[in-house]
Parts: sequence; C-alpha cells; structure tokens
Amino acid sequence: MKSGFLDKLIERLGRIGPEDVQNYLLQLAQEKGLIETVFNAIQEGIIVTDAGGRITYVNDAACELFGLEAERSIGKRLDESVRGLDWKSLSQSEGAISRDMEIFYPANRFLNFYIVPLLIERRTAKDDGSTESRPTGRGVNGHGEPVGHAIILRDITESRRSTEKTIESERFKALTLLAAGVAHEIGNPLNSLHIHLQLMERKVRKLDGKVKEELQEAIAISRAEITRLDSIVTQFLQAIRPSKPVLHPENVNAIVEEAVRFFAPEIEDRDIVVEQELRSDLPLLELDRDQMKQVFYNVIKNSFEAMKRRGILRIATNMDATHVNVSFTDTGGGMSAESLSRVFEPYFTTKSSGSGLGLLIVRRIVREHGGEMAIESNEGKGLTLTIRLPYVDKRVRMLEEGTSNAEGGGRKVESE
Repeated sequence: MKSGFLDKLIERLGRIGPEDVQNYLLQLAQEKGLIETVFNAIQEGIIVTDAGGRITYVNDAACELFGLEAERSIGKRLDESVRGLDWKSLSQSEGAISRDMEIFYPANRFLNFYIVPLLIERRTAKDDGSTESRPTGRGVNGHGEPVGHAIILRDITESRRSTEKTIESERFKALTLLAAGVAHEIGNPLNSLHIHLQLMERKVRKLDGKVKEELQEAIAISRAEITRLDSIVTQFLQAIRPSKPVLHPENVNAIVEEAVRFFAPEIEDRDIVVEQELRSDLPLLELDRDQMKQVFYNVIKNSFEAMKRRGILRIATNMDATHVNVSFTDTGGGMSAESLSRVFEPYFTTKSSGSGLGLLIVRRIVREHGGEMAIESNEGKGLTLTIRLPYVDKRVRMLEEGTSNAEGGGRKVESE
C-alpha cells in the first residue's frame, strides 16, 4: 500500500463526500489485492490476528504448513485452528517473541514461530472535523494500543534435522564405544565360566547315581545360558557396529514377505491379521538384503508388541517419482506427541521391557541406504511408520541444447 495513503484518507474522513467514497474503496481494494498477491508469493507463512487471537488473515504458505483452509480459518481463534499452541503465553509479551516448534500435521516439520504485536495510535476528532493521533499510553513503550499480532512462520526442518543427524551420529559413536567395552567385560567372565563348567563336567563324570544326573543337567542348563548370553552380546554388537551395506539389486516386496513369514507362529498364536498391499511393478532397489530384513523385522516386532490380540497390521508398498515407500500401520495404542519427538533417542522406550535401541538402529540402516523414515501417530489410534528408499539413478545427465551457461556456452552437467 502506498506510504501514507491510509493516514491521508483518515485525515480527510470528515471532509469527503459520498461521491468520493466509491473511488477510495476501489483504491483500497486494489491495494489489498496487491498486498495479498505479494504475501501469497512469499515462502514464509504469515498469519495476522486481532487482539482476541482470532485470525484475520492467513497466506497460502501458512495454510500449507498447518493444514488450514483460509476461508474456514478467518474469524477462528488461532489456538483452535492449531491445537497445542500456547497462545496465552505467546500473546502476552509486549515485544517480539521467537520460538521453535514441532508440528505433526499435515507433515512432521519444525517451524520457527515469530510473533510481534501490532500497535495503532488512537485518533481523536478535532473541532474542524479532522482527526489527530494521540498515544494511548498502552503497548510497547507506551507508543500504541495493541490491536492484534502478526506471525511469521519459517520452515527450519532441514537445518534442524541436519543438526539432529550430527548429534545422533555422535551419540551412536559413544554408544558403540560403550557397547564394545561392556561386551569385552562380559565376554571375559563368560569364557571363564565356560572353562570352569568344563572342569566341573570332567569331575561329575566320575560320580555315579542320581547326583551325577542332577549335576549334569545343571551344567547343561548353565552352558546353554552362557551360550545364549554370548549370542545376545554378539548380536548386539553386530546391530550397532557401524557397517556399510553390501548392496545388490533386490525385490523389496520379497524381503517384506520373508520378514512376515518369520512371525507366522506368533501371528497364528495371537490371532493377528497382517494385510499386505504390495505394489507389483516396483523397481529393484540397491539394498543389503540382511540389513533391510533386520529393519522390517524390528518394525513388525514393535507393531506386534504395541497391539493386543486380534490386532491388525497393514503393510503397503508404493512408489513416487524418486522413492519406494514401505509403510507399516498398526492398531496399537499409538504415541503421544512428546513420545514421538523422542522416539529416536538412545534408550528411550515406552515399553516396560525394551532396550530403546530398536528404532535408532532401524533409522541408521535406512539412512545408510540413502533413505529416510517418518512416523505418524495419534495417541490411542495406532501408528504408521513409513520407510522411504531411493531408486532414482544417481548418475549425471547431459541437458538438451539451449541450456548452456552464460559464460562458456557449453553444455551443463548436473547431478540429480
């Protein structure tokens, strides 16, 4: 809007005639349309509220970030349209506030929420019919009366996740060192126990009767438990030890079906229904079959543990322009927003008997395949975990003629 236009209009309100009103309204509409066009072209979300927190304007970017419809949102309180927003604490400040937030609908994202109060000077009528501005003594530094708030939303998902990846990498390194030390400390006593059991077994062979049988049985049980502990330590180290995937062209549907077959006895025993919607025309993916099988095994196991008897697990595979998607949707208890934000932290678990390492290991393997994971859940309404695996050829490609650069005029080579 032209600088000073509204001020000039307000100054002349007492002197304009009815014939001028239409022209002013037309000019205001044109200015408003221009501003809305500009705001809708901005990538940042913009929301304007009145003093009561009711939305008076929302641009396209804000609607996309929060999953809103502009027409339905106008006139509603912002904290009603965006559930979980602590509007009271955000709006009481006399100055600008910048906060980061995590949202889960319509997509899991991180946003920077910048809110600033809108102030206006109260105008009083003069004897000649014109108006003059007088500070109300309210608002910031007593220079205006708050009439609403302006909110700017910036998507910081990529930078936040990049930071999280760095932190996770450091955590995993520390976890690996810790696990190696623990495994070493456990391994030595296990070897010692194994040797002493062998010595005991030799002496027991010289005995006779029922005592010999009882001791041999006790030794056999002890040896089996030692073997089991040794296997647990070995598997644990294999799971968390950084290892590059050995990639081969694989059918992801076949790996899913193999993982489901592994659970056939539990599926039958607990009367669980596993629905598979596997797209038949998926391309072969460059995968480490054993590692990806471990991923699917862990995810299915988590889903089964979250469901009671006769639960339903839906496994679907699909694809878009760049990725193959494998989704697991269960009918378990779901997760709260707080738990979802911590689900990939080491040792965090909502189960009474869980290591809190399963999903951390799963995400590490998926990322080493160039993929990513997403989790959506409403507490009490189940959970959906989606794994995205890339299939686009990463080689360079030559562009068509006419796309030369400005300096050399040659053909550009871009990596996709």
